[in-house]
Formats: sequence, C-alpha cells, structure tokens
Amino acid sequence: MNATGLIPAPRVARELQFGALYPVDSETVLGAGPGAEAAARWLSATVGAATGLPLPLGEGHDFFLSISPEVERKLGPEGYRIVVDGYAIRIEGGGPAGVFWGAQTFRQLLGPDAFRRAPVAPRETWWVPCVLIEDAPRFGWRGLMLDVARHFMPKGDVLAYIDLLAAHKLNVLHLHLTDDQGWRIEIRRYPRLTEVGAWRERTKFGHRASPLWDERPHGGYYTQDDIREIVVYAAERHITVVPEIDIPGHSQAAIAAYPELGNTDAVDTASLGVWTTWGVNPNVLSPADTTLRFYENVLDEVLELFPGSFVHLGGDECPKEQWRASPAAQARIRELGLADEDELQNWFLGHFGRWLAERGRRLIGWDEILEGSALGADLAEGAAVSSWRGYAGGIAAARAGHDVVMCPKQQVYFDYRQAAGDDEPVPIGYVRTLEDVYRFEPVPPELTGAEAERVLGAQANVWTEVTEDRRRVDYQTFPRLAAFAEAVWSPLPPPSERDFTGFQERMTAHYARLDALGVDYRPPGGPRPWQRRPGVSGRPIDGSPPIV
Repeated sequence: MNATGLIPAPRVARELQFGALYPVDSETVLGAGPGAEAAARWLSATVGAATGLPLPLGEGHDFFLSISPEVERKLGPEGYRIVVDGYAIRIEGGGPAGVFWGAQTFRQLLGPDAFRRAPVAPRETWWVPCVLIEDAPRFGWRGLMLDVARHFMPKGDVLAYIDLLAAHKLNVLHLHLTDDQGWRIEIRRYPRLTEVGAWRERTKFGHRASPLWDERPHGGYYTQDDIREIVVYAAERHITVVPEIDIPGHSQAAIAAYPELGNTDAVDTASLGVWTTWGVNPNVLSPADTTLRFYENVLDEVLELFPGSFVHLGGDECPKEQWRASPAAQARIRELGLADEDELQNWFLGHFGRWLAERGRRLIGWDEILEGSALGADLAEGAAVSSWRGYAGGIAAARAGHDVVMCPKQQVYFDYRQAAGDDEPVPIGYVRTLEDVYRFEPVPPELTGAEAERVLGAQANVWTEVTEDRRRVDYQTFPRLAAFAEAVWSPLPPPSERDFTGFQERMTAHYARLDALGVDYRPPGGPRPWQRRPGVSGRPIDGSPPIV
C-alpha cells in the first residue's frame, strides 16, 4: 500500500524512503500519550481484529500516539501528522479528534484487509510505507443526514453507519427522527408517539404516483437507551449526532398519536393515521399554546439525550391551507400582530429558537425558517440554516449573519439517481454522478470574506421514501459519500480544475475497502441484478440541475 491511495486526499503525503516499508507485527506495542488513549484503544480493537495482531497498549515507543501542541498550532485540533521513518510510527494530533483521524488514515495505509472484522489471510507481519502525512479538514461540519423516519433503520445499522462516517472522516450524523410517516424516538412523557406514531399500516412502494403498495406494516423506534448508545458510540469516534424533530409541518405521525396537536377546527384530526404515502402533507401543527408546551416537553427529553450544540427543528414544507381555514390560527395571527401565515410559521420556529437558546443550545432548520421574516431577523441569535433548496437560502442566511450548512438538493441529495440508465432503481430527481459530487463546492462564489466564513461546512442528505432498507441506503450513498468526504475535507481547487481521473484511480483501492466493510455500493459499471427495482416507478428529472 502506498500513500497515494488515500481518501479523502491529505494535504501533504510523501514517501520518506522510496519503496521502504515498516513492519507491524506481534511484537508491536501501542503507546499513547495523555488524550490519545481512546484512539489507541480504537486502533488496537479495530485494526487488531482485522489483522489478528494483539497490538496491546503499553509502553511502546516504536508505535506512539500523542497530542502535539505544535500540530494544533499548525493544523488545528482535528489536524494530524503521521511519520513512519524506518525507526518508528508516530501519529500526532492537534487534539483527540486529530489523533483519531490519523488512526483512520493509518488503517488505510495497511490495505483493504485492515477494514475487515477478522483476518482472512493471517500473516505474521503487516507492512506500512515510510511516509510523512500532514492533514487537516477544510470544514468543521462534515455531515450525513439519514432519514430514519420514512423507513426505519435499526440501531445496528445506525451504528454501522457511524463507523462508515468515521472511516471517511465525517463528523456529523444528522438523524431525521420524525415525519408524517413515523416517529422514531421514545418520549416517555408521551408514550403514544411511539405506540401509535412509530407504525404505519402499509407503505407506498416507489414514487407517490406508483400504483404499488407494500402491504406489510412498517415501523420501529429507538428507545432512550438506544439513543444514548448511539450518541456515545458516535462521540467515541468524534462524531456529533444532531437530532431532528420536524415542526410545524411533516407532523402527521405526531397528530395521529395526539390529535389535539392538529388544527381540530379545520380538519377531523381524530381520523388521521400515520401517513402511508409520500409528498408534502397538508396536516400541520396547530399554533396553540398547548402545542408549544407539548413540544417543549418533547425537547426537554431530547436535550437530555443529545448533548451537542445543535437541535434541528425542520421547518420545511409547511402548507398553510389549514391555518388559513382555522379560526384559531387566524385569531393567533391577529393576536400576535402578524401579517400572514408565513409570519406565523416564523413566529412558531422563533419561539423554539429562543427556547433552545435559553438552554444553551442552537436551533438549526431547513432554509424555509428564513421565510416570513426580514431574512431571519426574527430567529434567535445563533440559529443556523440548512440550505437545501439550493445555495440561495444559505447565501441569504450568511448575509443576514446566520451560520450555514450547505446541502443543496441539486448537488448532494443522495436519493437522486446516479445515472440515466433504465437499470437505476426507482430513479428520483436529477442524475448526480460520482464526478458531480466530487465537483461539489460548499462555498458559492457570491460569498466572500466574513460571509463565506459563515459556511460551517456541508452535508449530504439521504432521504428514504424509496430506500427501504440498509442495502438500498448503501447503494444510494456509496461510492458518492467518498467523493463528498473529499470535497468537504480536502483543500481542493475550484470544481472545474479538480482531478477526477486521479480520484477515480484512488477509488480502485477504496472500492476494496468498501467490499471489506460489507457496503453494498453502486459499482462503477452500474447496478448489480439484485440492486435493480424493475417495474417500480420513480420521478426522474432530465437535464442538468439549476444552480440556484
């Protein structure tokens, strides 16, 4: 293995002695300085299992992990340096996260078999090249959103995805936990949210225009202990889990469980069940004080489970027809002196933004949270925007002084199809190839200076309406996640100047890593027979996506 096959590409990687290799064997002992012990334990357990080597922690000096103030000054807390010079292996990080990312790179240096869970070809000695690697991320927010509401992803699969994020040096897992089609998190004060809201009678198979149905009940949820396990497992890998509780739209599962949450004076909410199909749902939350108190109580429990700074509150695709038809909602608009229903939504989100801020947390929401206000002026200080409809929302938010996570659907929605061929399973949206994702640029040219610094980073979004299980999520996510990881980690040139051919060459080694990890990715030549979904309609869009 050589240092040129690394993904994401490091800032500096050069061989110190051409062709020279350094042994890792049964005599190798891992030493760890203060703050580097956790990364050493991870390396011992993970790489040890794959190689069959004991890799004990002890007073080893030929393989040492440490935190270096000099690396922190030069590369930041997530930066790292690896030196394999023929005498020792040293992994130095600017902080604990940097040491861990260095350990991830070291695993790549060992070759694809180091990504297995047990040795397949036992050998006494593993070899790594003599190299100098210096590396640090371009962005602090490098994320993946998993929609576990539309199709539930069991806890074991979520934990597996945390490991996949870590292997690609991504550090945010955004869990879309609630929607019209399911409520996926236990809230002890309101047990019907999962007793009723976590299950639907059947599921539309394919796009909402499809005549096909899966008649099996679908559902599931995470207990609070499941969530604690997920959060701690992620934190051990320097990944923050951001929960999303969607309000005031995308809420039919909650209304099915507690009908009083809906606009009872405009629709018979007691007749609603958990939604079985896809699209934008007209059933939205009532803007009543009782609804606010209900969700404050929900969020009290959410904050206990998720210690990160951000809580995502959705705020997207909220139709206003029921509010227009509701005397109570109209009275609320008059009482608050609002101009219209858009301002009512802004007030609704603003209330929770301030509520979170009072508790030391930050609201983040889809770019609709800017609507009904003077470019988000009514949002709480510290609120951030996930720019999904394009770049425009993120540009407006940055110029208004809000932090931004770029996730434009035209670029990094991984439910979108990967090729134009008829073999693509349930083709949705525009074609977004591996190369398209590799050329994704999170900072639009309209933003410069302090405005550009408002871009925290980016995330890819995996919506699961037509992605019914782990294998389908794998297919839609990989290998594109590898390209995305490099776009948000590495200091790449402008999109048109990026060396996609070189990236493809490095992907040859990376496909072998994904094979070792058991990822059911889309092969470069197209889907395998079992990855296709013949006869299941999608909603393909022709042409190139607009840059908006």
